[in-house]
Amino acid sequence: MVAFFASTILSVAALRFVPVFFTPLMFIRCYEQFKEGRQLKLSHHWVPLSRMSADMPVAVIASEDARFLSHHGFDFQAIEHAAKRNLTEKSKNKLGASTISQQTAKNVFLWPGRSWLRKGLEAYFTVLIELMWPKERIIEVYLNSIEMGEGIYGVDAVAREHFAITADRLSASQCALIAATLPNPRRFSSLTPTAYVVRRQQRILREMAYVRKTIKLPRPAQSR
Repeated sequence: MVAFFASTILSVAALRFVPVFFTPLMFIRCYEQFKEGRQLKLSHHWVPLSRMSADMPVAVIASEDARFLSHHGFDFQAIEHAAKRNLTEKSKNKLGASTISQQTAKNVFLWPGRSWLRKGLEAYFTVLIELMWPKERIIEVYLNSIEMGEGIYGVDAVAREHFAITADRLSASQCALIAATLPNPRRFSSLTPTAYVVRRQQRILREMAYVRKTIKLPRPAQSR
């Protein structure tokens, strides 16, 4: 137990400063591709927040976690709302309430799944990164590590793959389109958006205007 806590705390402390070049999910997806006889694909380019479009963090906050800057890792209002909706509505698509901090903890340190063990570890790592990382670092790591398509991870990779540009040149509309796919980036694509994704994009664009007016966004970190 001492070794576990020491190693995890040191890992989180180190990743406050060190770029995250690989995550467990990347290796899992590569193994799935190999096992299924598909061509291996892993497109990932780490870029600091200062080299991303300023609209990208606005888009994901508007889409994924409107209270990102005010909560401490867990949005209990969203959890309560999701629990009530999932109990009353008979839908296969259950409403989630994971914050950007929780998703970052899962993406960087854990594996996909819904077991109680994984959720418990996700909560543990969420507490650690909220204690040890500033909000701008959390959003920076999130935007660099999140899966954004088949074999595509992070903002710069999806910008190059789907729009033939770098992350700093993404328009507000493109940022909103990328954010619109994040509930299920393996099903939805910013390269070939469905009508549903376009509707989400338009809603996110409207909410981005509200976010800019009402929320003081994290300052980009210095280029590393």
